[in-house]
Amino acid sequence: MSMTTYQELLLDYTPRPVRNDREYRRTMRSIEALMKKPRLSRAESELLELLATLAEQYESIEYPTPKASQADLLAHLIDARGITQAELARQAGIPRSVITNVLKGRRKISQANIAKLAQFFHVSAAEFIDNGGE
Repeated sequence: MSMTTYQELLLDYTPRPVRNDREYRRTMRSIEALMKKPRLSRAESELLELLATLAEQYESIEYPTPKASQADLLAHLIDARGITQAELARQAGIPRSVITNVLKGRRKISQANIAKLAQFFHVSAAEFIDNGGE
């Protein structure tokens, strides 16, 4: 019985659950090696997805990402986009006073404005809803 390309790759990489920093670094080196290739075969793409899942699982346990408050998230997105509050208000169709009050923690973002902000910043609305930092 002959092996598939994917099975051969699994022998080369021998992916295992990532349980410590040494294994994490090894997995990341494998991911980087695959990502440097100009084109990936289907088997390489599947292996890359598997390795990324293993690394992500380890990261979520060892380095959990704290959820930001709506105000912190909005401030970050404004800063990352390099716009002013006035530009955001005008382009997203949200009153500037609402943005100011959210940033100062005086009010939460309404469902309607969550939808506008998610669309404007190209993020999931869940980013504004599922926040534990409040």
